[in-house]
Amino acid sequence: MPVPLDTPDRLASDLCELLETYLPAQQVKEVSCAYIFSAQAHEGQMRKTGEPYIVHPLAAAHILGQMHMDAQTLCAALLHDVIEDTKISKEKLVCEFGEPVAELVDGVSKLSSMQFETREQAQAASFRKMLLAMSRDIRVIIVKLADRLHNMRTLGAMKLASRRRIARETLEIYAPIAHRLGMNTVRIELEELSFAALYPMRYQVLAHHLKKVYRKRADIFRTLKTTISECLAQMDINAQVHRRDKHSYSLYYKMREKKGATSVDKRKTFSQVANLCALRIIVDTVDDCYRVLGVIHRLYKPICERFKDYIAIPKINGYQSLHTVLFSHHGLLIEIQIRTADMHELAEKGITAHGLYQLGKESDSKEDATNHLAHQRAREWLRGLLEMQKSASDSLEFLEHVKTDLFPEEVYVFTPKGKIMQLPKDATAIDFAYAIHSNVGNQCIAVKVDNQYVPLSTPLFSGQTVEVLTATWTRPNPSWLNFAVSARARSYIRHFLKNLQYDEAVRLGKRMLDKELAVYCLSVDKLSEEQRAQLLETFKVDSLDALLAEIGLGNRIAFIVAHQFDPTPEASVK
Repeated sequence: MPVPLDTPDRLASDLCELLETYLPAQQVKEVSCAYIFSAQAHEGQMRKTGEPYIVHPLAAAHILGQMHMDAQTLCAALLHDVIEDTKISKEKLVCEFGEPVAELVDGVSKLSSMQFETREQAQAASFRKMLLAMSRDIRVIIVKLADRLHNMRTLGAMKLASRRRIARETLEIYAPIAHRLGMNTVRIELEELSFAALYPMRYQVLAHHLKKVYRKRADIFRTLKTTISECLAQMDINAQVHRRDKHSYSLYYKMREKKGATSVDKRKTFSQVANLCALRIIVDTVDDCYRVLGVIHRLYKPICERFKDYIAIPKINGYQSLHTVLFSHHGLLIEIQIRTADMHELAEKGITAHGLYQLGKESDSKEDATNHLAHQRAREWLRGLLEMQKSASDSLEFLEHVKTDLFPEEVYVFTPKGKIMQLPKDATAIDFAYAIHSNVGNQCIAVKVDNQYVPLSTPLFSGQTVEVLTATWTRPNPSWLNFAVSARARSYIRHFLKNLQYDEAVRLGKRMLDKELAVYCLSVDKLSEEQRAQLLETFKVDSLDALLAEIGLGNRIAFIVAHQFDPTPEASVK
């Protein structure tokens, strides 16, 4: 729930009361000191809502307090704007609050010391900086999500153009990141607030119809809940059955999808996407999950193709549940999720559940297996981001790769040895090759799907077994970019092609310069170290390859470069 508007001191007092429920007194005192420091730094600054600026950091910290985050993260939330918006330096924060807190604050702060041609370039560069900081400490993005969530809650004070820009950025980047980290509660609120800001009329219409539908179906929900609860009690299964309300944006997203519509060119209607009752059943153990599934399938007729076992094969963010859709006796479909209490907490809180954001936390207990899976998936994603940023030519390209990588749906395929590989929806065989390793993708010559040769552009579906054949002499083809879907594959293909173009330019430049140097009985390979240094100094380049590439690309004339070695006194043309 949004933090109520009040005086900063009252909000700070409420925050401390919340923190005292789970933090030691000394750590609560440290957070209180961070509040005082931040309040003094932001003294006189006001938000567009008319409140003192310190209300915003307090609200962000309150959001994190509700997640039971640690004291360092809470201090960073209270201080997250002091480097960017005040004269306080990072070094000052290190002295006052220590290196970890200062690094968190710096990771969230935008780049302000560099000049950019456009707002998009500045945003992309700041985003790249934040993600690199996040790869060192994942708490950076948790602070940023709390910051963005409160900004979205108070977005109404902004101008229309700013509201739409911020809402679109939230919907394209921050809500998917929350989803990728399993922070479902944060993701849903970000999506709903963004949807309301971008399309206020559509949001109001959908929200109104949803309320009407739930009012009409209240009796059906009660009947279903009672029937299922009684059947589970008879089987001695301890279970909680809850109604699961759909959200406006999720329905809007499904209505815009063409998949499953009655016509190729026709999208789904509200009646089609809302024609179901959603329930969630929470039990004690994994065994109980499958026992409940059996009971439910005896009660109602299941739709086989709509059953998904995310316990055996978790989602890419570590999410686990059994999903099944059934026909009810009321003419409606029943959509049911079955999970344990631990799975439920992880599904709602993601990486913030059980303190999983704390790096280095390890446990061998079976009870923690699900939790550590989520942490492992988050770390794998961060490592993937690091690889992508190394091959991206600039921040804008990197941001596009990240957006592509934040897919809401996945397909699950197998290697010949039975390892499960997760790929984005609509991924092709070449995406699978690059998911194995960049060298496997670069050297891919053929692919077998279920032991049958298929083109590299073949889309993959869950359950298929894929084998990649490679050869050292082959290399990526530019046409692969026409059907590669994953950000990883597209990034590596582009990186290889850029290097390939550079290498070819170097070879061409060498041939052109050798031809001109032959007049002086020289060649590139025969140049002495002194002669090479002379060329680098004369033409202001860092390496001989860079000079050859400029010649090959037509940016320099080989004759003029070779003319530097003309022994006649007049030969000094640059």
